[in-house]
Amino acid sequence: MKLLGIGSRIKHPENGVGVITNVTSKYYWVTFIENGVETIALDEVVEIIEAVEDEVDTVSFFEVEKMLKSVLEKYSDIGPKVSIADKWKGGKMILEPGTQTQNKEVPIDTFFNKIVMVRDRVRVMEQKINSSNLEQSEKIDIQQYITRIYGSLTTFNVLFKNSSDYFVGEKTK
Repeated sequence: MKLLGIGSRIKHPENGVGVITNVTSKYYWVTFIENGVETIALDEVVEIIEAVEDEVDTVSFFEVEKMLKSVLEKYSDIGPKVSIADKWKGGKMILEPGTQTQNKEVPIDTFFNKIVMVRDRVRVMEQKINSSNLEQSEKIDIQQYITRIYGSLTTFNVLFKNSSDYFVGEKTK
């Protein structure tokens, strides 16, 4: 039996018309017009409206996405998803200048994402310094500056949903 490729259109006796959006070693993942995404066995009887015969890779999109996230987290300054505290979602910051100029409004979500990027980049810098060929005394001096940076940024911890995401200086051992 030849497998149908992603993009094939089918008609299922119970779920109606749908498009195959993923193929694994045991199932077709089909997005049906009426019933959303359902999995059906590869050998299940369906009416083929339009077959796309393509090489079928048995690695799911979810698995590829998971592997890609892992690689990006390991080798770039992109970290795991960090959540903003629920009370700040959809909020805004109002920057009111001391002079008679107009206020500036900034969505808190935008500001939060910038803070997270700063935190992630400082962490990457810290990792690069610790793995560098610098003398140990130089690493310690630079680490003290990084700890002070984290200390200066603790004001923004109020924005984080999880305390594990807070800015904290490295603990001395």
